[in-house]
Amino acid sequence: MMDAAEVERFFTRSDGRYLFARWGRPIAPIVFGVEDATLAVVKGALEAVCAMAGHHLVETDPEFGANVMVFFFREWNELLDVPDLDRLIDGLAPLVVKLSAAEANQYRVFRFDESGAIKACFVFLRMDDAMSSQPAETLALGQVVQSIVLWSDAAFSDRSPLGQLEDGRVVLRPEIGALIRAAYDPVMPAMADDPTHALRLAARMQVAQGGAN
Repeated sequence: MMDAAEVERFFTRSDGRYLFARWGRPIAPIVFGVEDATLAVVKGALEAVCAMAGHHLVETDPEFGANVMVFFFREWNELLDVPDLDRLIDGLAPLVVKLSAAEANQYRVFRFDESGAIKACFVFLRMDDAMSSQPAETLALGQVVQSIVLWSDAAFSDRSPLGQLEDGRVVLRPEIGALIRAAYDPVMPAMADDPTHALRLAARMQVAQGGAN
């Protein structure tokens, strides 16, 4: 089980600032650019992670219609042709230039409510060779995990949140699952910018582990 220092690392950004947020409303997803089979895989991953966290999925968000939008595409420039996307993403054109220059294959944009909780997430996936080589289930689960809370920009730079079982199945690493469950504990805040929050998360994880023994 992770200690408080390890938990803190997952929410300490590369500029040294601690920042955590979880969803403050049910998740209403929509997926663009894939066939129905892949759409079902993405929604299945969302259902599994939300069930684990004790969070909820709904068909429609009253403010946005859909508050998780996942875009699959081949080139970043394709985003400039999506109707009204520039109204949802401030500075879309320069962002596309930046991501194209960096040859990035993924990017997430979060929106927050007045309390600091997540209210929307836009997930952009450029299907380059690395992305296309991943099974749909692995790709979907990885993206959902990275969207269920606001992680540090370096949280998974050295190790994936996913692991592989002996039978080859890819699953969420147990310690990451435990951290997400602790983050969604009703006694925990929806947003935190003080590192002492990591102490509380670690304590909730230990309580849950004790209860499971």
